[in-house]
Amino acid sequence: MACMSVLTRDEAQNRAQLLDVHRYTIELDLTTGDETFDSRTLIRFSVLADQEVTDTFVEIRPAELRSVTLDGQPLDAGTLDGNRLPLKNLTAGDHELRVDARMRYSRTGEGMHRFTDPTDGETYVYTQLFMEDVQRVFAAFDQPDLKAVFDLTVTAPESWTVLANGITEHLGDGRWQAAPTPLISTYLVAVAAGPWHSVRTEHRGLPFGIHCRRSLAPHLDADAEELLDITRACFDRYHEKFEEPYPFDSYDQAFVPEFNAGAMENPGLVTFRDEFVYRSAVTDAERQTRAMVVAHEMAHMWFGDLVTLKWWDDIWLNESFAEYMGYQILTEATRFTGTWTDFGVARKAWGYDADQRPSTHPVAPEDVADTASALLNFDGISYAKGASALRQLVAWLGEKDFLAGINTHFERHRFANATLADFIDSLASATERDVHAWADAWLRTTGVDRLTASVDSRPGEWTLALDRDGSRPHRVTVGVYDRDLSDGRSLVLRERYETDVPRDGTPEPRPGTRPALVVPNDLDLTYAKIRLDDTSLETVLRGLSGIPDALTRAVVWNALRDMVRDGELEPEAYLATAAAHLPEETDLALVQGVLAFATGHIADRYLTPGRRPAGLATLTGLCRDLIRRTEDGDHPGLRLIAVRHRIDTVAHPDTIAAWLADGTVPGGPELDPELRWRVLARLAALGAVDEADIAAELERDPSATGREGAARCRAALPDESAKARAWKAMFGSDDLSNYLFTATARGFWQPEQADLVRPYVARYYKDAVAVAARRGPAIAEAAGRWAFPAHAVDAENLKLGEKCLRKADPIPALRRKLVDQLDDLARALRIQQA
Repeated sequence: MACMSVLTRDEAQNRAQLLDVHRYTIELDLTTGDETFDSRTLIRFSVLADQEVTDTFVEIRPAELRSVTLDGQPLDAGTLDGNRLPLKNLTAGDHELRVDARMRYSRTGEGMHRFTDPTDGETYVYTQLFMEDVQRVFAAFDQPDLKAVFDLTVTAPESWTVLANGITEHLGDGRWQAAPTPLISTYLVAVAAGPWHSVRTEHRGLPFGIHCRRSLAPHLDADAEELLDITRACFDRYHEKFEEPYPFDSYDQAFVPEFNAGAMENPGLVTFRDEFVYRSAVTDAERQTRAMVVAHEMAHMWFGDLVTLKWWDDIWLNESFAEYMGYQILTEATRFTGTWTDFGVARKAWGYDADQRPSTHPVAPEDVADTASALLNFDGISYAKGASALRQLVAWLGEKDFLAGINTHFERHRFANATLADFIDSLASATERDVHAWADAWLRTTGVDRLTASVDSRPGEWTLALDRDGSRPHRVTVGVYDRDLSDGRSLVLRERYETDVPRDGTPEPRPGTRPALVVPNDLDLTYAKIRLDDTSLETVLRGLSGIPDALTRAVVWNALRDMVRDGELEPEAYLATAAAHLPEETDLALVQGVLAFATGHIADRYLTPGRRPAGLATLTGLCRDLIRRTEDGDHPGLRLIAVRHRIDTVAHPDTIAAWLADGTVPGGPELDPELRWRVLARLAALGAVDEADIAAELERDPSATGREGAARCRAALPDESAKARAWKAMFGSDDLSNYLFTATARGFWQPEQADLVRPYVARYYKDAVAVAARRGPAIAEAAGRWAFPAHAVDAENLKLGEKCLRKADPIPALRRKLVDQLDDLARALRIQQA
């Protein structure tokens, strides 16, 4: 296979100075077989007048390049070098390039992904063209700042519906014509075709639609009104915030199978992973997450689609903005008013973790040399840290000036491209504050600042000092709490006040007795690690559930989480605090976030094998307490979270085996498909079921999710032959789709099976490097995230990984995952040794 070239920033800048791309006319034929489709592209472009004779290239990754003509003259298709077709001796003026090719369908969620639903045998295809995968579908000058109009025709089986960026019209005989787009970037072109189940409506004169596979139709219909209500509410709220109206002709949301990301902001056709069409019971926190993704992707219609980054070093301009606006708009416009608590306990922790690894980078990096490097920056820094920085900016600047700057930005750069400098200039036009200095401090630096509180008290007054370890300015809200004397357990808010860190002069004393609890960053408006003073720490360890506000509790739980990760709080102390206070917790996102950290990090990685059984026993007891607390049926979401984690933490199979046999948890809930596969996966890891049990469950649930559940269970069996089959499926062949690879990987490593899988730890590094090189970034991501032997917290695993990085030359996507995993492994090892 020819080597595929990644586009460098210098190459993109040079090509942008040469060309003006006007229009793509694309014809796709999806009726030519199961493996490939036909792609014919006409590109109308100009070489700019100040050029004499010049050379450039167009990108395409075909199975077969049939023909190429430039201005009516045939070009030699044999000159294709990897993914680059050279265009020589171009003169100034207008040109037409025609490319006829046969293209491969994808099984990894990249390019044109093809999926056959095992439930009913129906087939669906959709595009995911992000970064450089447009080359897998049609020929293009593939960089974000060469925007053009896209005119798309698709031929599909007669029973299919074709969705695209613009309104589509069925011309007969399976041919569909999409309305031409406005000027958009190549990576934003979208097609989704298949026998979709659709729910359509209209809002403010625009057609809205939601779509899914036919086998999921009852589940989409059950939630259709909720999804459409959220869509309409967010749409209306954005129009109150933004002066620029929604810039496209329709708004479709397609829930598609085996999607790698959460969603993709294709203008007019947002694609979501179809796990968001719930087949089984979910919590209200999970519904809130889905609603946030809807709001996030809609924000991209303005920031990302209308105004697009010039080069990938400004990806934060897309993702940080959409992340911030998604949470803020959802809070303002829907019933989900506690979204910032979820952000604080889940997304923000993602950002903190990423920002403390060797792979950290500024929110707005200056050294993104090529597309392979850019792909690595879709992480907790570009999303969560960037959104936190914007939230701090709004607190410092004020929302009125912030929105004024945003609207100026839209007006200046609509249907064009912009840079960080353009964005900061737009903000600066709306305020007297030094936004450029703020950007240098917040967007061009790495790492997490740390704010450490110390409280000094004297009769009738007390003083808070906040020591900053870091370089950024912070505007924080300080929460001051006293014990509620009526019960001795609860805490009551005495006051909140704002302060700047660093501040001019010495801290001013505040009147009153020393508080029981002082919380810096009480409303979570800045991005920093928090360390409480000793008295406050003692208060929260004893009385965390008595803090009245969920967002404040999220700040405190994050502080405790950081302390565990930094070796300042024993893991068992965190578990004891969770056991003491989660039974009184009312916020589902907090319960889920704390249990996820306690299970996935503390029990599985931070506790030595000798201490792990006691940790699991604590978690099992906590989940049992939560289940007892919810027997009245008034807290179904909390009960569901507790049941899930009880399943995941049991050390003995009898209780959950009885649940599976009875089809229900005593007192509810009944075991729906998700819970049945969860129980079976844990029983498989414990050696309490066999292949016959897994096959019987798959016959009961032959869906795509069922296939993934079966793959996970089979890989989890504590049997040498089962492990060998799973390993061969992942690394010995390229047959598994992205989702089946992930399911198999998630089942393979089990802490209880450390001796059985020990020989595979050393094999992992060689085999992961090989499969990543063969199958590309999506599988590299899965291999690095899910197939990594994270349970093996020992010096030998760390040594093997470091040797792999030095000598094996993994592709960039896998290298980044390994760097992160090995840093997490080293941290876990330090915690265990401490």
